[in-house]
Amino acid sequence: MIFVDSSVWIDYFNGIQNPHTDKLDFFLKKELVVIGDIVLAEVLQGFHNDDDFAKAKKALGNLQCFMICGKRLAIKSAENYRYLRKKGITPKKTVDMLIGTFCIENNLPLLHRDNDFEPLIKFLGLNSVI
Repeated sequence: MIFVDSSVWIDYFNGIQNPHTDKLDFFLKKELVVIGDIVLAEVLQGFHNDDDFAKAKKALGNLQCFMICGKRLAIKSAENYRYLRKKGITPKKTVDMLIGTFCIENNLPLLHRDNDFEPLIKFLGLNSVI
């Protein structure tokens, strides 16, 4: 099971070919690809064209979608944020902290193209696909 971040989905839907979208293509054929509700919102809100929105909504709607945040995960995410800040690293986006913490807590590898996850990989044990 592979969790895919919006940073990869956005490239994928924009037809950008890179190692991350190539991996996504591979995983869509060979692995169970999952997303989270926050990622779903991030990706879908970026579409300007109604037809493209409808196609992406249908495609993503076929994937297993996890509810990312609840009270327990919100607290754990805040703890992770504070841990990194004590190490001199201030994470930029709360959303990325929530997604990264969700993947850590659920032992899900994350396919992403976002440097904001690097401290979570280095210091918190987030499993990155690339």
